[in-house]
Amino acid sequence: MKFVDEVAITVKAGDGGNGCMSFRREKFIPKGGPDGGDGGDGGSIFLEADVNLNTLVDYRYTRRFNAKRGENGRGSDCTGAKGEDMVLPVPVGTTVIDAGTQEIIGDLTEPGQRLLVAQGGFHGLGNTRFKSSVNRAPRQTTQGSLGDLRDLKLELKVLADVGLLGLPNAGKSTFIRSVSAAKPKVADYPFTTMVPNLGVVDVGQLRSFVIADIPGVIAGAADGAGLGTRFLKHLSRTRLLLHLVDMAPLDQSDPVEAVETILHELGKFSPSLTLRERWLVLNKCDQLLEDEQQTILDDVVERLEWEGPVYVISASERQGTAELAKDVMNWLDEREHRLVEDEEYAEAMAELDQRIEDEARAHIQELDDRRALRKQGIGTGDLDDDDDEDDEDGPEIIYVR
Repeated sequence: MKFVDEVAITVKAGDGGNGCMSFRREKFIPKGGPDGGDGGDGGSIFLEADVNLNTLVDYRYTRRFNAKRGENGRGSDCTGAKGEDMVLPVPVGTTVIDAGTQEIIGDLTEPGQRLLVAQGGFHGLGNTRFKSSVNRAPRQTTQGSLGDLRDLKLELKVLADVGLLGLPNAGKSTFIRSVSAAKPKVADYPFTTMVPNLGVVDVGQLRSFVIADIPGVIAGAADGAGLGTRFLKHLSRTRLLLHLVDMAPLDQSDPVEAVETILHELGKFSPSLTLRERWLVLNKCDQLLEDEQQTILDDVVERLEWEGPVYVISASERQGTAELAKDVMNWLDEREHRLVEDEEYAEAMAELDQRIEDEARAHIQELDDRRALRKQGIGTGDLDDDDDEDDEDGPEIIYVR
């Protein structure tokens, strides 16, 4: 199953049925009066969050959806049948945007949540509706109104408690394999991971959290380099960021520069995202001696002036990963408790979440506008067109519980 997190679709609600003009004509009742029935309402279109879906691939090829129109009214006071509503299932975490106005219509973040995106047309009135003491044979009817026609953009942001940050080959996928049942592809070359991987981390009875590996973050990612902003947006809904850094990179690169590169891209994508709780995790400690580990740790903390939590782990050897997972779970529990008990903290977190969402939306829209202008030959730039290509052999999603 391919991972698709952005699609554009068109929805057309059903038109309302027309009212009927009819008069009762039966034996011995030559002037029975008007008996034209109303038409039926047109069917509406809803989007519904389905917990069993993880991708928008169903809307990659079928992109127009029409609800049924209402039937016309009939004689003998028969009302036309109502058009059947259409319900389109989407993954939990889907944002629905009006493609014309860029207005966010709704955000489906809860399983079973339903959102009306196109209202069906209202039924027309039959001539029975117009009879009166002075108008005993009305010939007036009304037409059913048109159903809504809308162009929509659907964006999926994965719902995870914890997001993993880091340059390619920092060990993010290996870390997920070590703490959860997810089995993403792991190899010794950059950009092994091409889609977000989700894993459920169990740390005890009835205690678990969801962790996501966000691929494609490199220098220039916020401006579209590599996989660009295609997956950076998935970080906007995480509660905690784990920043993985390779302690012993094969190219002898500086771990501090690796941290600063990612932080710079986060700031360009959404300045408020840098305010999200972030822990530093130094990975691949098994490749170094203990004194070398301590030297690198001290150097990184001092040069970054880091004041937050720091962990030294080896994801491949599962060294220190269990302790890190427990600390993450405890932090998440404490955060939930504080959100309930501390109203001021809850308001601050809600405001931060909204700022991150707004900044991410503005940044993505700016890149989309620049890409559209360049396609028309108006603008130039270094945007990556990889996302615009319809790759039939694209990567498959790996979502495992």
